[in-house]
Formats: sequence, C-alpha cells, structure tokens
Amino acid sequence: MNKQKLSFPQDFWWGSAWSAEQAEGRGETGKAETVWERWYKEQPYRFYQRISSEVTTDHIHHYKEDVQLMKQTGHNSFRVSISWARMFPNDGIGEVNPNAIAFYRDLFKEMNENGIKVFANLYHFDMPAKLQDIGGWESRKAIDAYVNFADTCFKEFGDLVYHWFTFNEPLGPILGSYLEDFHYPNIVDFKRGAQAAFFTILAHAKAIKAFKKYNLSSKIGVILNLSPTFPRSQNPADIKAAEIADLFYTRSFLDPMVKGTFPKKLVDLLKEYDQMPVDFTESDLACIAENTSQILGLNYYEPRRVKARLTAINQDGPFLPEWFFENHVMPGRRMNEYRGWEIYEKGVYDLCMDIKNNYGNIEAFISENGMGVANEERFMDESGQVIDSYRIEFIKDHLAYLWKAINNGCNIKGYHLWAFIDCWSWINSYKNRYGLVSLDLPTQKRTIKKSGEFYKQLSDENGFEYDKDLLV
Repeated sequence: MNKQKLSFPQDFWWGSAWSAEQAEGRGETGKAETVWERWYKEQPYRFYQRISSEVTTDHIHHYKEDVQLMKQTGHNSFRVSISWARMFPNDGIGEVNPNAIAFYRDLFKEMNENGIKVFANLYHFDMPAKLQDIGGWESRKAIDAYVNFADTCFKEFGDLVYHWFTFNEPLGPILGSYLEDFHYPNIVDFKRGAQAAFFTILAHAKAIKAFKKYNLSSKIGVILNLSPTFPRSQNPADIKAAEIADLFYTRSFLDPMVKGTFPKKLVDLLKEYDQMPVDFTESDLACIAENTSQILGLNYYEPRRVKARLTAINQDGPFLPEWFFENHVMPGRRMNEYRGWEIYEKGVYDLCMDIKNNYGNIEAFISENGMGVANEERFMDESGQVIDSYRIEFIKDHLAYLWKAINNGCNIKGYHLWAFIDCWSWINSYKNRYGLVSLDLPTQKRTIKKSGEFYKQLSDENGFEYDKDLLV
C-alpha cells in the first residue's frame, strides 16, 4: 500500500509510565520496607545479577532532569505511582511523611509547569512488608491502611493530578503471590488468592468512594493488564477452554472494577471447586457495585492463546486455572525472543473493541505497551545513542491498530509506552530494557534513544506516516 498519515484525535495523550519501586530509588525521605526489599534481603539470588531496587533510576534525585527529558521525548502526560511506603514510612500506617509530600508536590508541579499531565497511580505491587506480614491483601486491616493512604493522596495532591488510578495490574500480585511464584511471599494457594483478589477489588471501590467526597475535576479508575484470548480452533472444546481462561485472566477484575459485578460463570466455577473467598459481606458487594471506574487504563503486551487440555490433572495438586486449558503455541507466531512474548499488533484493536462492545465504551487509554530487549548496547552508534529501530516499528504497528480502533468508535484518549527511562524490572532487574531513554546504571547518565526522537516527532505531529497493510 502507499504511505498514509495516521492522525490521532485532538489532545491525545502521548506519554509513558513507570512505578515508584522501579524508578525512584530509596532516597533519604524515609520509607518503610516494601515486599521487594524484604524479598531481596531473603533471596537475592532470585533477582537478575543480584540488582535490587535500592537505587534503580534514582528519579528522586534526578526528577527535574527527568521532566526535561519527558519534554524532549514528546510527553504531554506521564504516569507515576505514589509510594505507599514512602508516604507512610511507619510500615504503611501512622503519621504521613512530610518529606514524601514535599517530594511528590515538587515533582507534580514540575510536570505541570512543563505541560505534562500527571497520571497518578496509587499501587504498583509495592506493599509495605509489615502489612504483608499481617496478610497483605488478605487482610481488612491492609484495606483500611490503603484507603487512608489513598485519601491522603487525594487531599495532598488533588490540585496537581490530572487522573487517578487505584491499582496497576491488580491481577499481577495475585498470580505472582498465590499461583505462579514470581511475587513475595510466594504462596501457592488459589483460595487465599481469591480472597486477596476480592479484597483488592473492595479496596479499589473504597478508594473511589473516598475520592468522590473531594469533588475534584480529575477522574479515577484502574489500570488492568488485558490480553485478548484466542482459542486454538473452533472446536467446541477449544472454545470452552478459551472462555474459562478469559474468565480467570480478563473478566475477573474487569467486570467488578468497571461494571461493579462479578462474572456469574466464574463464580459458579469457583463454587463448584470450593475456591470462593470466605470473607465477604453484602455491604462489601454493595460498595463494589456503587463505586466503579470512571476511566480505564489498558496494558497490552501480547495475546493469550489456549487449547483444550489433552492431559489429566493431578487432583491432589494445587487448584490452578490451568486445570481447564493448556497454552497454545501458534505456529508462525512472531516473538520478542528476549521477553518470551508474542508480538501481535492486532490484539490491541481486539482489546479496544471488547471494551467498546462489552463495557459501555468507557473512556480508556493504552496505559502500557512496549518492547523489552536485552543487551541494547549492541545497537549503540559511535555517539552512544541506541538506534532501536525495532522499537519504533513495534510502536508504529501497535498505533496503527489503535488508530483503526478509534476510527471504529472506540473511546481511546491516549497511548502510554512502557517505559520512559530504562527502569528496574522486578526480578528481571535490568535484563531487558524498555525505555525511550537509555540508562547507564553506574553513572546514572541518561541518553535519548532513536525511539525517543521518533516519539517527540509523533507527539508534535499527533500522528505518523504508515506504509503497511492492517490485518483484517
């Protein structure tokens, strides 16, 4: 096809995202121990090259420089997370930390003064460790502490924040902590995970209830990691397997956090296998029904492909979603070999259409999408700039399908890349780099990558030229 200019709606949000634990560094403001710091002390060998979150991108000391880099890479918006552990250094409870308030107000003012809208997320995997000790999201005390933290943030930063989000990827800690062993405290117990998931959803609703009393001009919602689920074939067994996988991984949080209700088929299945949470009340359900998201962030990285199980389950083993399906490796799929994820650009279109057709076309944006690549120094030129043409192509291909979704009526307001500057990536540390800006960890030197220059042009022109055909 010939090149065509893909233009996006006026005032489209161009930006990126990261989190407090992955970027700020510990700093001197005072901060409670998080579950990640605790886990690193206990099992440092679980972290790539034994790199902790002690320093990371040291944003707490470089935030003014970093805001200028946001401008230089075309940001008109940026998603941060506010560290619960920094705001409440006495184990997530007690008195608020005035040094933390001062830091975040300074950061948010700096962003606003440079034309960058503040998207503030309240929880990004960083539970204060002492609250985890009393049960974490399995505990009503943790909910109360979180809502107090959220309420404090609304009060202290409400004049500076453009949009609020209760959680980033709330499914992640449930999978990692209770099913798949990649989050502390590494419990494998679905029923306890179901309780933690329910209380996470309740905490989301209670935070929204607290938000409403301030009558702020901003909106509040949640950021979910969502992958369209595709069956291997149209065989009824494969279709059923895909439906169940979709219930576990997509509808489980999306339905209650946007619609205020839980999927009946999922509830029935959990009852059948005695995996329902045990602590919930009618008033909890009413709070969830009455306090739903006003805006939705969509994190999209890869599709989910499944097929019917061909092997029997050991019923004496732990209950897991995989009792009902197997993952399907589609022949010919394109892969990001470094991260182990399939690259399927059309998935972003399928996801947006699902939100349009099944969730009232709620105001939404792509809140994460990105490509992690190892050993990017291979692609540096003589000046030290990473020539990441692969990332530029990745962004263009996904944006093309996002453009198509918008033109088909999807209420999509923006696109945020993961990530801004190369940041610490949990147990993978700095193995894979995602940033528009490269980071030399020993010196903390930042250098804009080729993709960062492209992103500035993209934002300035509110679109780009595209020369590929879109898949049907």
